[in-house]
Amino acid sequence: MLTTSTELFALQLAAELETPLVAVEARLASLGSALRGNDSAAIEAEAGELHRALASAIGHFGRAARDGGVPPPLRHRLALAGGQVAAQREALARATAALDRAIDVLLPGTGSNIYAPSGAAERSGSSPGSMLA
Repeated sequence: MLTTSTELFALQLAAELETPLVAVEARLASLGSALRGNDSAAIEAEAGELHRALASAIGHFGRAARDGGVPPPLRHRLALAGGQVAAQREALARATAALDRAIDVLLPGTGSNIYAPSGAAERSGSSPGSMLA
């Protein structure tokens, strides 16, 4: 049985941190599913939800760190979630690079990595790997 105020505070803190951490873990799983399914609409939606969940969790964990520390098991889970975010970001970067290379091959004479005012990439024939017919 918990008897000291320190023990009660630690238990309350862990309970307060559990909710935002579970939300981050759930959003990571949902984003992973969307990525595996190549569902661009779901990827966009889940990425936004993950961003919001991460912002909330970081706020909670930051306050907890200032107010007495984060329990090591929860700190470890947050670090694992951060690693998953980095891995998903890397997977998206690789997929984007592969898509850019495919576009350069399929649309010769239009390849460049300069973005137009509309946000779309403008492509010119001077990029390495582009083909001119």
